[in-house]
Amino acid sequence: MGMAAAAATLRPVAHDVADSRPFAIVDKRQATLSIYAADGTLVGRTAALLGMTPGDQEPASARGKAPSALRTHERVTPAGRFEAQPGRNLSGERVVWFDYESNLAIHRLRPAPAGERRPERLASGSPDQARITLGCVVVDPAFFDNVVLPVLGQGSSLVYILPERDPAVAAVPGRSHAAAP
Repeated sequence: MGMAAAAATLRPVAHDVADSRPFAIVDKRQATLSIYAADGTLVGRTAALLGMTPGDQEPASARGKAPSALRTHERVTPAGRFEAQPGRNLSGERVVWFDYESNLAIHRLRPAPAGERRPERLASGSPDQARITLGCVVVDPAFFDNVVLPVLGQGSSLVYILPERDPAVAAVPGRSHAAAP
């Protein structure tokens, strides 16, 4: 399914979740991030890199671990509804936290070991190539700076991460998580 088909699939979900805050929808099946204004207007959509391991729940064994200590099976981008907040990571980079306690955020692509081929994976737009992060949602730096930060980086927002194993609507009323910057 291409970006146009993904847009058609997400349109009803976006309409249902619009409230007075901007929001994002992460479609893990298509490896995309869609950013919406508070009125539900689509601002932008892009390919995204996701957690290395498929799944919809963060393993309990991952809680409280430093990112560098996560084992492969713990590197999951969890599904659900998240209260998001802009902030900074330990390096001072701007991010949008969607699960602060688990160190999960939307952020720009940054340098990584060459063998991971992150820029190539992101540029491919292929969901099969998107699995490489510790659980964060990683996007092109220009998209992050020009779309994510102006919309989600100004205050409270919502991030909906659609499950990859259940119907898309399951994530909308699903468990709610609060980010604490």
